[in-house]
Amino acid sequence: MGVDKVMDGLIKELESAIKAMSKAKNLDEKEVCSRIVKNLSESLGVFLDVANEMMMYDDQDQEEDDIPF
Repeated sequence: MGVDKVMDGLIKELESAIKAMSKAKNLDEKEVCSRIVKNLSESLGVFLDVANEMMMYDDQDQEEDDIPF
């Protein structure tokens, strides 16, 4: 599974969990939803950090490989 698909899936699940949290009736349901939102947010953050590092690495490679014309 590609990174883009994983990130899209995490975003969809995060949106769904936030909606469920807003519809929760009691405190226990809200706590469960908030933990899910926290875990999904942290997971998405890991992917964003990796993507950021990859972009920085790609920029360095392009500068070294550039051929002036």
